[in-house]
Order: sequence, then C-alpha cells, then structure tokens
Amino acid sequence: MSYLDTILQSRRDTRHFTKDAVPDAVIEKALQAGHLAPSVGLTDATRYYLIQSDAVKKAVKELFIDYDRKAAGQTDNPQQKEQYQNLKLEAIEEAPVGLVICYDRSVLNNFTIGTVGSNESIKFSAVCAAQNIWLSLTEQGYSMGWVSILNYFDFKKLLGLPEHIEPLGYFCIGKPASDYDNQPMLQQLNWKQKAAKPSVAVIDGISESNSLEQDLISQDTTSKETKIKETLQYKIDHKTKPTGSLGVLETLAKQIGVLFQTTEPHISQPNIVVFAADHGIAQHGVSAYPQDVTRQMVTNFLEGGAAINVFCKQNGIRLSIVDAGVNYDFPPNAKLISAKTDKGTQSFLSGPAMSKSQLGFCFAKGTQIVAGIAKTGSNCVGFGEMGIGNTSTASVLMSVLCGFPIEDCVGKGTGVNDEKLQFKREILRKAINDYKGGDDLDSKLAYFGGFEIIQMAAGMLEAHHNQMLILIDGFIATVAYLIAFMKNPDLKNNAVFSHCSAEQAHQKLLDYLGAKAILQLDLRLGEGTGCAVVFPIIQSALVFLNEMASFESAGVSNK
Repeated sequence: MSYLDTILQSRRDTRHFTKDAVPDAVIEKALQAGHLAPSVGLTDATRYYLIQSDAVKKAVKELFIDYDRKAAGQTDNPQQKEQYQNLKLEAIEEAPVGLVICYDRSVLNNFTIGTVGSNESIKFSAVCAAQNIWLSLTEQGYSMGWVSILNYFDFKKLLGLPEHIEPLGYFCIGKPASDYDNQPMLQQLNWKQKAAKPSVAVIDGISESNSLEQDLISQDTTSKETKIKETLQYKIDHKTKPTGSLGVLETLAKQIGVLFQTTEPHISQPNIVVFAADHGIAQHGVSAYPQDVTRQMVTNFLEGGAAINVFCKQNGIRLSIVDAGVNYDFPPNAKLISAKTDKGTQSFLSGPAMSKSQLGFCFAKGTQIVAGIAKTGSNCVGFGEMGIGNTSTASVLMSVLCGFPIEDCVGKGTGVNDEKLQFKREILRKAINDYKGGDDLDSKLAYFGGFEIIQMAAGMLEAHHNQMLILIDGFIATVAYLIAFMKNPDLKNNAVFSHCSAEQAHQKLLDYLGAKAILQLDLRLGEGTGCAVVFPIIQSALVFLNEMASFESAGVSNK
C-alpha cells in the first residue's frame, strides 16, 4: 500500500480535538494544497476565511445549535432521535482554528469556460479544494471537521460575507484526539455503515427511452368507477338536506371520492408547490416590475413573508419552493428545491425560449418533484408560480395552443398601465407571427415556454399518475394545466380549479377547457394563493360527506 493510500484511508471528519495550537505553517501548507485543486476554467473562485475569535466561534455554535434542534425534529422515531442527539457533530468552540471555505459566484459574470453545462461547477471546484486541504492536514498530523448544519442565510449575515460569496460550511481544524478506530465516526457509533465498495455501473449504449415525457394514461376502470359513483351519489343524496342543496360541495365530494376510490375520502399531507423562474421576454419591458423581483420573492417565500406562506400556515398546508430557473444562484437552503434548468429562458422574440433538451429536463424535474411529494403520503398537491414576465409567456402559449387571437389572451399581468398593455400585445403578436417552428406541441412549448410552466405541467401529469387531487391556481397555472391536459385529457378527473383570476384571459381559457372555478375573488397574485384559499372549502366538502348524518341515522323523514 502506498503512502497516499494510507493518507486517503486515515482522513476523517473529525469532531474531537486536543487543545494543541495549529502552527501557521501547517495552515499555510494546507491552504496552498487547496489552491492547487482543480478549478473549472481556472476561475480561482474558491475563497478562504480563517476564524480564531472566540466570540465568532460562539456565535457560529449558536447557529448550529438552532439548526441541530430542527434536524432532531425531522425524525418521529424516539430511539433514532435520542441516538442523533447523542452524536457529536461539531467542535466549533473546541477546535483551535475555524475555516470557512466559499466560492465566488461573481466569476460567472464573465465568460467562464466549463460552466455552460452547470454553474455549480464552481462549487464543485471549491469542494475539490476542501478535500485537498483535508488530505494535507491529515498528512501533517492534523485534521478537519465539516459543519453543515447551519442556516446559511444567517451564517453569511453573521460573517458579513458579500452576497456573491457562498460558503460550503464551517470547518474545524486542529490535532485529532481520536482515530475513531480507523473508521468514520458515524460508522464507529453504528449510525450507518459505509459500503465496502463504490457503486459502479457501465453504460455501453445510448438510451432510447422517452419515459421522461410519456403520457401517464391510467388503466381502464370504467365498471369500478361506475359503481363508486353510484354509491357516492346515493350517500350524498341521503344526507339530511334537500337534494343538491350543498351545490358545489356535493360536486367536489363526489369527484374526490371517485378519484380516491372510496366513499370516505380524506386529504392527507396537503402540499402546495411554487415553481419560480425568469423569462427572457421580460427584458423587453412587458412587466411593471424588474426581473430581480423573482429572486427577491423567492427569498421572501423562504423567509415565510409572502401571502402563500401565511395562507398555507393558516390551513395546515406544507409549502415547497422550487427554483426552476431563476436568474440567480441561491445560497444552499434546505427549504429550496433546486431544479434550475438555466438562469431564465431566452427571449422568444429572437428565437426559441429553450432547447428540446431543456424541455425534457423540465418534464423530468417536475415529475421527480411531485413523485417525491407523493412518497411522503400526500394525496393533494396545489400548483403555484412566480416569475416576472410569465403572464406574457402564458398568454402566448394560450394563443398558439388554443388558436385564440393574442388580444384575447393578454392582460395586465402584474399591473401594467393601458399604454404598456398595448405595447405588450404588439410585441407578443410579433413573436407569434415570426414563429417558424414545427406544429407539434413540444416544438411550441420549447419555443414559447417557461421553465416553471413546463415543470408545473409535468408535475400535474405525475400527480394524476399517483391519483392525487390537483389544485390549480390562476391563469398561469391553468396554462400549465392546458399543456398537461393536451398530453393526457384524463387529468380533468383530478383537477380542481380554485378560482377565476382577474386576468382577463382566465375565464376564456376555463371555458375552453370546460372547467368551472370554485371562487371568484378577483385574485391575480399567483404563488398558489388560490389553492390555499380554496382548501377549507374542499375540507368542508369531505366533512359533510364523512360526518353529516343520513336521513336513516338521524331518524329524519325523507321526501
């Protein structure tokens, strides 16, 4: 065995340190090793910050403790929770030296070789640097421990890091006080065992599968559905009320009972997903707000300050936020689902908004996100969006997919004035007239689509596949539904249209789809707010079906 192999095997994520000081020469040699690590496009985007101040260490420790409590609360298994709480996961105050390893997003403002496929390659370069530092310290008789259980937003604020500097985490450096029986600490403590060998698979052919965008057509269950429909209708009609007197609530109760194939349906783990992305068409002044508002609102969602946050909290709905393609690299955040296709679409005034491969990526990611939600036990998912310029994108999609004049599909969006509305119509009409692409659905979607709209459509198809109730928000979410419906018309069995938007084209689109909205509240905010607001009405439909007395059980005479 070579000396290098020995170093690789003895490198440990260390949590126990002696009180020995770390000589400057050791730190300098280790950081030089980090500097020698691979750096995509020779960007030199990795940044280092040394911490020896007790006050700073104490403040970082408090951030860790706060998130550590939240981490412990993620398991309902008492034994696992106790075992987790007994683990030593940091040595922030004990270690002589603290190191924050970061990467600098601002390098992406210039043409950067190697980042076209993924901006995250600069982050991966920083991880390579961290590993080099770890190996250098190990070779010198010292070690390092990676602390990642932190609120990174607060962590950056505490350290005064600029917005464009993103930390990988906090690293504790010192002389190790234990070799953990020459194995990873978590393995030594029987938390989890590391696989003996790496996972390796050989790919020797090109995949021809088109399963990412396949239509999710349910099996024929006509006879079974007929029986459950008749049983539900009988149950509804024999509640202590005049026939049909609960109106839309009766319609909802029957729809959900048929969907879940039960006469006693219940909503489990309801979840609203907000997909956010930027649009190239926004560069042409079609919105009353600047594009950066997309990024600002996603941050607002993550911090709990938006309308959708308070409505979800009010109604006990879980909220998921997805970066489908925002023109910004968000700091790592456990509350943010990363599905970034690109930093916004291209402007469809000058060419396709996205490539066919990006379209496929959107379908794959939307499917994956909702499949993950279904695995949590959720049977109800609502769809919302955020993206400056996306009413323009939705309007064009409605026009080209339904054959309506663009004038019938364009509204004021975020609140443009009449003059800008006319400008918006003209610029979108030009984009449609200049289209020279194919007449098939996917060609139109790639040319005029938005990342968040396509991911929503894919998510709806996956929700149908999992027999979930689908809550549709306003105009833009309904355009996403239109796309999904064109791929699988059976989607209508799952869909509840929460409200009719104040956006003028929404009612026309609902009529085109043969759909009826539950509420008329002049909403035009987006974010999935309509889904959250309509949720108590859905619950009322199920409560009357499941708990209201029948004529027989109450001893009340039927007509």
